[in-house]
Amino acid sequence: MSRVKRGTVTKKRHKRLLKQTKGFWGQRKNIFKRAKETLMRAWAFAFKGRKLRKRDMKSLFISRIGAAARLNGLSYSKLMHGLSKADVQLNRKMLSQLAIHEPDAFAQIAQVAQK
Repeated sequence: MSRVKRGTVTKKRHKRLLKQTKGFWGQRKNIFKRAKETLMRAWAFAFKGRKLRKRDMKSLFISRIGAAARLNGLSYSKLMHGLSKADVQLNRKMLSQLAIHEPDAFAQIAQVAQK
């Protein structure tokens, strides 16, 4: 049976991981074991952060819509209930954009919700 030397494969794997930890502090960037631990943690936070960003954005949209609804004499919940009754299918992101950039169009939508 022939001998297999695996140094090049290991070095390539280590280099690939250490390249991703560039900019980390102390041993976290240049000691393989520490770098791998830190990178796994960073990936976990990145995954979690992508989920949290969606939650934060939805919250922001609701705040904007609520503020615009108040200017038109409605609460957020009454506006959304009125829109669902009127079968207006605009999502919160679009309503938020209308509230910011097209207040006149948002006012018309609010009137539809009031009826």
